[in-house]
Amino acid sequence: MKTHFIAIGGSAMHNLAIALKDKGYQVTGSDDAIFEPSKSRLDKKGILPEELGWFPEKLTTDIDAVILGMHAHADNPELAKAKELGLKIYSYPEFLYEQSKEKTRVVIGGSHGKTTITSMILHVLNFHQKDIDYMVGAQLEGFDCMVKITDDNDFMILEGDEYLSSPIDLRSKFLLYQPNIALVSGIAWDHINVFKTFDDYIDQFRKFVASITPGGVLVYNEEDAEVVKVVESAENYFRKIPYKTPDYEIVDGIVNLKTDMGDIPLSVFGKHNLLNMEGARFICSQLGIMEEEFYEAIMSFKGASKRLEIVKRADGGLLYKDFAHAPSKVKATVSAFAEQFSKTETFGFLELHTYSSLNPIFLEQYDHAMDGLDNAVVFYSEDALKIKRMDPISPDLIKEKFKNENLKVVTNAEDLHAYWETLDKSKGAFVMMSSGNFGGLDLTK
Repeated sequence: MKTHFIAIGGSAMHNLAIALKDKGYQVTGSDDAIFEPSKSRLDKKGILPEELGWFPEKLTTDIDAVILGMHAHADNPELAKAKELGLKIYSYPEFLYEQSKEKTRVVIGGSHGKTTITSMILHVLNFHQKDIDYMVGAQLEGFDCMVKITDDNDFMILEGDEYLSSPIDLRSKFLLYQPNIALVSGIAWDHINVFKTFDDYIDQFRKFVASITPGGVLVYNEEDAEVVKVVESAENYFRKIPYKTPDYEIVDGIVNLKTDMGDIPLSVFGKHNLLNMEGARFICSQLGIMEEEFYEAIMSFKGASKRLEIVKRADGGLLYKDFAHAPSKVKATVSAFAEQFSKTETFGFLELHTYSSLNPIFLEQYDHAMDGLDNAVVFYSEDALKIKRMDPISPDLIKEKFKNENLKVVTNAEDLHAYWETLDKSKGAFVMMSSGNFGGLDLTK
């Protein structure tokens, strides 16, 4: 099969391209910007474009599938040529469905926790040498590629994102998978640039639950009121399995899960991670993993990439980085960090740089998000606001929306770096929350 990727350099797209190359497909692609690690990984497989840019001449009548990435625009010249030639054009999720439509599809959805839950499930299956197809949005230890597609496996687990499928397909990605088994971890307004109202956002989850195949299974977080409402309002037939935070205690800095089999020591911490773990356990039970097998494997799970991931520092300081940037994720991470390091001085840094997080209306969602930290810092770039053509935001407004008078607000990278240099990172515990890089701040120094 011959495939061509428009915007092959994306974090998800390049993984799919590598998976298809490994499957024996002919793979080509284009992009106007490709960064590491995508660049090196594509080059290693021999599918890195020779030059950057869009080249309509790459599109020929013998191409079986064109896969369109979200990074491309609707007026992309290669897309126009593909339409002109009448080629079959797929969005990323649409193509994954085509590759898995004869399999049992397990889709993990939710505003937060889906990457971690998917990672936990894959870790357990990998531990017990259970082969499965998958797509997950974070790099995991022990996995070379985060997409695997075979002709032989009976199951495929998919991280289900509610964001748009492609520039020409404005459906949420997870609506295209038609799950046999699904999970919803939580619902908290996100992607405000696309879903203008909370109800519009929730409606994507209503549609997701409605897309579960007849007689399927839904595992859901019963502690989330919005999730419960969506599940209770569903009119289609499926089996409902609720889950909640299990009992645990922290002993000498180690989280111990309280189970009928005794205390299970874990390598991760935080109430939200334990809640995610419980959801993963119920999904694994649907895949034939016994409870004892799950606990045996989960003890060695160290977390998904950039999810409370410890940063090795020469001074031995305790520093974690976390992808958290949406309000619900920030609150969960801060709560976990404050609980875990209750006897240590804590420092929390949050970078606001997405369109949603810099929107004054959406900022309301961050109320008390940084509470519980001894030292809380919010950073955003005034220059970035200008580039995004957004209105200026004052530090006082940030403090007002976060409802935290002790919050330190920094509005340019130079001041952030200067403040960072004044701190003794060998003392206390630090957590850095962002999907960006804090203006190029080196966390190892």
